[in-house]
Amino acid sequence: MLHGEELELLLSFKASIKDQFGFLSDWNSSATFCNWHGIVCDNSSHVNSLELSGQNISGKLSASIFQLQYVKVVDLSNNQLFGEIPGDLFSCPSLQFLNLSNNNLTGPLPRISISHLETLDLSNNMLSGRIPDNIGLLSSLQFLDLGGNVLVGKIPKSISNITTLQVLTLASNQLFGEIPHEIGQMKSLRWIYLGYNNLSGEIPTEIGDLTSLNHLDVVYNNLSGHIPFSLGNLSNLQYLFLYENKLTGPIPRSLFNLKKLASLDLSINSLFGEIPELIIQLQNLEILHLFSNNFTGKIPAALTSLPRLQVLQLWSNQLSGEIPRDLGRLNNLTVLDLSTNYLAGKIPESLCNSGQLYKLILFSNSLEGEIPGSLNSCKSLKRVRLQNNRLSGELSSGFTKLPLVNFLDISSNYLSGRIDKQKWDMASLEMLNLGKNNFFGELPGSFGSDKLQNLDLSENQFSGNIPKSFGGLSELVQLELRENKLSGHIPEELSSCKKLVRLDLSHNQLSGLIPISLAQLPVLGLLDLSENQFSGEIPESFGRLESLVEVNISHNHLHGSLPSTGAFLAINASAVAGNNNLCGGDITSGLPQCKSGKSPVWWYVLTCLLVALVMFAIAAFLVVFIRSRRNELEQKRVENEYGIWEMQFFDSKVSKSLTMEDIFSSAKDENVIMRGNKKGVSVSYRGKSLMNNMQFVVKEMKGENTVLPTSFWSVVAEFGKLKHPNIIRLMGICWSEKSGFLVYEYVEGKVLSEVLRNLSWERRRKIAIGIAKALSFLHGYCSPSVVVGDMSPERVLVDGKDEPRLSLSLPAGLACTDTKFSSAYVAPETRETKDMTEQSDIYGFGLILIELLTGKSPADTEFGMQENNIVEWARYCYSDCHLDVWIDSMIRGHATNNQNEIVETMNLALHCTATDPTARPCATQVLKNLESAMKPSSCVSNLKFSSSN
Repeated sequence: MLHGEELELLLSFKASIKDQFGFLSDWNSSATFCNWHGIVCDNSSHVNSLELSGQNISGKLSASIFQLQYVKVVDLSNNQLFGEIPGDLFSCPSLQFLNLSNNNLTGPLPRISISHLETLDLSNNMLSGRIPDNIGLLSSLQFLDLGGNVLVGKIPKSISNITTLQVLTLASNQLFGEIPHEIGQMKSLRWIYLGYNNLSGEIPTEIGDLTSLNHLDVVYNNLSGHIPFSLGNLSNLQYLFLYENKLTGPIPRSLFNLKKLASLDLSINSLFGEIPELIIQLQNLEILHLFSNNFTGKIPAALTSLPRLQVLQLWSNQLSGEIPRDLGRLNNLTVLDLSTNYLAGKIPESLCNSGQLYKLILFSNSLEGEIPGSLNSCKSLKRVRLQNNRLSGELSSGFTKLPLVNFLDISSNYLSGRIDKQKWDMASLEMLNLGKNNFFGELPGSFGSDKLQNLDLSENQFSGNIPKSFGGLSELVQLELRENKLSGHIPEELSSCKKLVRLDLSHNQLSGLIPISLAQLPVLGLLDLSENQFSGEIPESFGRLESLVEVNISHNHLHGSLPSTGAFLAINASAVAGNNNLCGGDITSGLPQCKSGKSPVWWYVLTCLLVALVMFAIAAFLVVFIRSRRNELEQKRVENEYGIWEMQFFDSKVSKSLTMEDIFSSAKDENVIMRGNKKGVSVSYRGKSLMNNMQFVVKEMKGENTVLPTSFWSVVAEFGKLKHPNIIRLMGICWSEKSGFLVYEYVEGKVLSEVLRNLSWERRRKIAIGIAKALSFLHGYCSPSVVVGDMSPERVLVDGKDEPRLSLSLPAGLACTDTKFSSAYVAPETRETKDMTEQSDIYGFGLILIELLTGKSPADTEFGMQENNIVEWARYCYSDCHLDVWIDSMIRGHATNNQNEIVETMNLALHCTATDPTARPCATQVLKNLESAMKPSSCVSNLKFSSSN
């Protein structure tokens, strides 16, 4: 190839792209291309290397680069190139190194031909299709990374022909099938990363023949069977990651021959048996994750003899006995999580001997005795969770002065003593839970932190007044002081806590008036003042507090009228019972109507005249309006060759465009788009108007051996009145004695479950808000409220603009079947009572949020038959795992810039899936919190509650 041809090809490449920052400004014919930015030439002045990584260039990838006959290195990674990879990529005779990773390339992988390529990195694009069956022709490859795409199909067996390959990465795709047993022929492999796919079958025993292997990662798949004994032959292995699969059986003893092993993660499987004392042989082990399995027996004492051990996570197993007494003495512990087991005895004094321990998680065991005094000097601690044990004794002064602790939960123990006599100096504290203990005395005026968001001191024996200084907790979101012996007034200063969402002062001895200033809390959602001695009237301004969703003022000495707006409108009788002389509210309040004072007779006469005039004007307008539309929207009777039909449309435009003939001509087999569970019942067809080509969907309804009652169609007709941009509209109905049709608007799109995994975080965020808007409309603005029933991704159609459209289908009460009640998205209480409620819709929406965030569905087999398992998993991960552990791999790259809103959205999802239906937020509050969490400038603010496990 002549130099002029190379010049032409390079300029052609430049012309095909956009160079936003001018990195290629010197690419012109006035200078030899060997001096151009990113170009390296060989001794013959031919292009040897083209390196333009991270230059922010964009545009369609040009084929001209791969026509350079002498180029050996092409690196265009970390740019914004798009389009398909040129088909003749592998025909470049001299190319040895190609890196196109971290772009926006689409389409299939190019056809494979014999090549001298040694490095091929196409990771983190949007490449689709299958890995070519003849990929084995790339026999010189040493590095292959196709991870982070949307590749499907099986891993070709021919890949084993690349015997020179050292690094194989196919992670984060949609590959399925078994890992080829032929992989054992690839003796040069040092790194295997096949995680985040849908691979199944057993781990091939032949992997044990790859004695050069340093890193083996097959996480987040559906691999089953036992861990192969042959893995013990991998003498050079340092990293073994098998978590999030379906592996069973005990840990093979051969694994403890892996003397170089630094990290072992077998978590979230179904492994069982005891953890062998042979683990003492892994003297280089730094990280051990065995959580979420079925291990039994004691924690091996051998762990105390591993000098490099930093992270030990054994939570959610069935381990018993005591924590080894010397744990931490010789280790280098930074993270220790032994929660949710059956451990007893005392917490060892030596856990923080390393001086590096920052996470100590031991909750939900049967640990007893005092909190170790050695923790008083553990200045590295950041997160401490010791709740749900049998700990006793008092808090020592040093324990309340740990400078880095941001999360401290020691609730549900037998701890006692005063906490107001010692200084609290915990400058980083954000969450403090001392609830359900035996603490007494007055409340401390300060906890030494201005970052406190969640303060729970409930169910103790605290007395005295609520400190006025609590008003200085500007970040406070949740204040729980219920079930103590507090007295005095509510301090006015609490109204300064502008981020307060939940205030529970119930079951105390508080008195005086309810401060009007509390109505100035802009995001207050729950207010519980029940079982106290409050007197006076309820400030009218509370009725104007839009954020307030739940109120309980029962069993006080209040009198006067309830506010006639907001949360008081339909307040439950139990929330106002036991007061002196309250009146007003809806019929649900159980209170008498308030008596009004006398007014002059002339006022009544004038009022009646004005009302009569207004009603006359309205009536006249309605008569004219109704007459103008009656012919279009009134119920009509139509007789044709199929019988006598009743017909009604809910949109004047539709009534002019659609005829019975359009509907019947659409109900043909070639137009079927969906069938119901029973033959002939609820078949959906796609139709088109003969008049103006308007598309629509017809759902045919047939009563199986029964006649559909007239009442059925009366209820369905009410759904025709529902109009909302996020709800698929019912445009008309027609029916005869034994069957009928529902006519819906046609929406071009796919159901959420089909597209979810390929959506960016921005698109998922838009979908979540759209669904919440639909629910808020159905629950809060429709009278009576409308319940979706089966609130699942199958109900959500995503259109071309990423707008979610909720399909209501039939009224929930008329369409409930056993199949619907067995859906993984139905709330636990609904499955038992068969009663669809607004709260069960919220539960289903919470599961959809979890799925949008994690990519996991409650119906996934990894969660077994109990649908609440995904909630428990999400609750634990939110509380004690890094975001990278639970976020969907497809949006992990978005997490850096959106971490706060992702965390807050998961927090909301967990509230929506609360076991207690009354603890779930209403749809209006869900929408408000979701929009607040997802504002571009959102910080962790209005919705940062604690997560319970």
